[in-house]
Amino acid sequence: MPLALLALAVGAFGIGTTEFVMMGLLPNVADDLGTSVPTAGYLVSAYALGVVLGAPLLTAVGARVPRKLMLLLLMGLFTLGNLASALAPGFGTLLAGRVLAGLPHGAFFGVGAVVAARLVKEGRAARAVATMFLGLTVANIVGVPGGTALGQQLGWRATFVVVTLIGVAAMSALALLVPRMPLEHQGGVRHELRALGNRQVVLGLLTAVFGFGGVFAVYSYLASMMTEVTGLTETSVTWVLALFGIGMTLGTLIAGPLTDRAPRRTLYAALGLMAALMVTFHFAAPVKWAALTLVGLLGAVGFLITTPVQMLVMRAASHAPTIASASNHSAFNLANAGGAWLGGVVIAAGWGWMSPTLVGAALALSGLGIAVTAGVLDRGDSRVVARASDVPVEVHSAH
Repeated sequence: MPLALLALAVGAFGIGTTEFVMMGLLPNVADDLGTSVPTAGYLVSAYALGVVLGAPLLTAVGARVPRKLMLLLLMGLFTLGNLASALAPGFGTLLAGRVLAGLPHGAFFGVGAVVAARLVKEGRAARAVATMFLGLTVANIVGVPGGTALGQQLGWRATFVVVTLIGVAAMSALALLVPRMPLEHQGGVRHELRALGNRQVVLGLLTAVFGFGGVFAVYSYLASMMTEVTGLTETSVTWVLALFGIGMTLGTLIAGPLTDRAPRRTLYAALGLMAALMVTFHFAAPVKWAALTLVGLLGAVGFLITTPVQMLVMRAASHAPTIASASNHSAFNLANAGGAWLGGVVIAAGWGWMSPTLVGAALALSGLGIAVTAGVLDRGDSRVVARASDVPVEVHSAH
């Protein structure tokens, strides 16, 4: 494994920590800044807004910037945003700091995925991208629980100081370990943005929004499900979330080699299996051992989706893979927000704490339908190209 992938994973670890740790620190932030927990919840949305806006914008603006320099600039902006959060004197400035920290998230993963894929031999690109994503999943095992505990003991600002230091460490690793890469000929902002009009890119992004939305329809309310339905204590919730994070990590590890072999089949299987697991979880949640097993499996299968979607989108926009790759992370954050919102709607409607699992299953099946549609259209396009040629054409398929 190239050491440069480790540098990318360190950056991903810092990003994953700051993205999710706020959920556990909301009560502390609310008490310190004199606001309510629901109002403090806007800090989670502020980060997601930064991701959605920043991914296509920063990637397009940086289209002519060498990729190593772009990674350093993005990690620098991330570090600055977390430092601003740590020093924020009031709620408004903290809100601005969260948006600032979120802006480089998608662009970092977008540029990082392209860099990771080009650091390895042909046929191992998905493994390389999955290795970078491991930093994000490990953050949910170590960074988020550790950051939450630190914030509860020393104050929430201490957590963001530590994340700032992780950002500095990531910048150092990127500067030392990532090689300089020649900048391919690119047509600038318009050329990059044109990739978003590609039919396969659009379908890939929609697959991410719907398919991954199912994961967060459940994950957002997992703590309440475990305490209200399964009967676990509140102190056990941290370990449940860590179990989900372990599942995420295992799913990411498996996703790399499977995606290198057959990205579409891997995606179809993950979405179908996730829908089945959601329905099973709905009925099995009162049984502790079954519920805990399913939590780990949901984490694994949920993050089995990310790598194939990422690689398919990059392949569809081969002439401008960076903007498509970054926009994929905007799609994932829309999935986070949309899934959580829909899960909250059915709970508020009185359908019960486990009702988000059925929402998640429906979203996963919707994502599967979109993914299959994309596969059928892709196969049809390949056949048209083959028939249009006067010489034998080897048609490469992702199936």
